[in-house]
Amino acid sequence: MKRREFITLLGGATAAWPVAARAQQERMPVIGFLDTRSPDAVPDRLRGFRQGLKDTGYVEGENVAIAYGWAENQPDRLPALAAELVRRQVAVITATGGVAAAFAAKAASTTIPIVFGAPEDPVRLGLVASLARPGGNLTGVNFLNVELTAKRLELLRELVPGVARVAVLVNRTNAANTETTLREVEAAARAMRLQLQIFNARTSREIDAAFAAFGRERPDAVFVGQDGFFNSRRLQLANMAARHAVPMASASRDIAEVGGLMSYGSNITDAFRQIGVYAGRILKGAKPADLPVVQSTKFELVINNQTARMLGLTVPDKLLAAADEVIE
Repeated sequence: MKRREFITLLGGATAAWPVAARAQQERMPVIGFLDTRSPDAVPDRLRGFRQGLKDTGYVEGENVAIAYGWAENQPDRLPALAAELVRRQVAVITATGGVAAAFAAKAASTTIPIVFGAPEDPVRLGLVASLARPGGNLTGVNFLNVELTAKRLELLRELVPGVARVAVLVNRTNAANTETTLREVEAAARAMRLQLQIFNARTSREIDAAFAAFGRERPDAVFVGQDGFFNSRRLQLANMAARHAVPMASASRDIAEVGGLMSYGSNITDAFRQIGVYAGRILKGAKPADLPVVQSTKFELVINNQTARMLGLTVPDKLLAAADEVIE
């Protein structure tokens, strides 16, 4: 072969490589990832999700693509984001932003498989027919965080001796989650003979206003409702709790890690791993109707002992022994 012909052939092959790469990428299955928050708020959860995919043989960018739909803490954006994922004809939608994301995905499609992450009983919510046989195109993971409300309040009472008045912070924008959280916490408070005062916050400014009210009302502790917005504002919550010297409990270890007094809830990273596993299994041909809803079995108590000392609290030895992590 003449040198000129060889160069021409080589140049043609080189030009074809990007085309081949694009064609390969287009053949990849695409997972739609729908979440209420922003990507910088959930790095551990994303790692768990990708690990679950890897456990089933899928690696993002190699043999599967992920189309992300981030609502940036604006739940009203979820329906449009879900509709866009449907328009892109994704192979499966993972609705990981709580109840609002799950319902947005469900409303967007009755045919595309959907794997949700729900903080409470999905049967009671109407997402699935039963835990064992979900039916339809949805299945997922129940974090059980709402069901753990009473236990969380009980642990708070053990940590803060003499607690009688508890301020409860909720985000009424997340209506379904707020309703169940209040139902559970009010029932638990009645049983423990605790007084509750409910505060609503859906913006950073309203969080500041709520803590200003705590400064005037002087509750014995603050109980933060499970909500993606609060998790994204965890530093603000921790700073305000420190400024007003008020013990704060939540379901999210993320809040305890940055200065909240304690958290008790499901291991969310592991739950997201399970969501990734289910998405991978569906890509391999499994039907959502045949995949039972997984209920979290890993729960973790995190106590920030540094915060306890700052508040003048001594954590009981039995709680230190029971804690999955004690932050010093």
